[in-house]
Amino acid sequence: MNPPVILEICANSVTSALAAQDGGAARIELCENLYEGGTTPSHGQILMARKLLHIKLYVLIRPRGGDFLYTDLEFDIMMADVRYCIEAGCDGIVIGILNADGTVDKKRCAELVNMARQWGLGVTFHRAFDMCTDLFQALEDIIELGCERILTSGGKSTAMEGINVLAHLIEKAAGRIKIMPGSGISETNVADLVYFTKATEVHTSAKIRVESKMDYRNSRIIMGSNYGDEYSNDITDTNRVKNILKMANNR
Repeated sequence: MNPPVILEICANSVTSALAAQDGGAARIELCENLYEGGTTPSHGQILMARKLLHIKLYVLIRPRGGDFLYTDLEFDIMMADVRYCIEAGCDGIVIGILNADGTVDKKRCAELVNMARQWGLGVTFHRAFDMCTDLFQALEDIIELGCERILTSGGKSTAMEGINVLAHLIEKAAGRIKIMPGSGISETNVADLVYFTKATEVHTSAKIRVESKMDYRNSRIIMGSNYGDEYSNDITDTNRVKNILKMANNR
């Protein structure tokens, strides 16, 4: 009998994290700014998530959007955020640092991994993996670092586009590390993805767009530089979480 597939939800707020928990998710990756691929959430979000969640809470350690080549100052910020996650009682962190040549920055990653593991936190290596020049070498490097899992879309924009690579990565990993497909996973494709890749963990945001309850709306202003909709917000939907989890295990 196949083991049950567990669902990790990429939650952009405590509100989303609670919706994911209610839907049956096993773990939260807490972050902010999903439009930038996710950045580290505020200390307030982390504290409230830890207070209200009884499922596992992992926090994204990423000081900005863009690439995964960080300055010394940015690395110091990441170290400080890891220390805060330890103090807040988080279950794990989500990291990824690369060298300029597209290889894993093993030295800096090792510092973060060792700090986390010293205090009993788990470590996921995020989709910086997908930006590596050689995914299979990166796989071995990340195993050597002692990470628990790799979040990946198989080097493509979505997991379904990278499904063949994902299957090969899971085969190559051979149980030494979890390969967790993520990006573009939904109710309509998760069953096929799990069946083809043999993945035992999947990652999605399961979000919907919710309209603002504001009565007065100023249509003459845009507050952000990239997006024009100031009167809606994306949040994780409990029913979507339930449906994705059901389909993932409908094998």
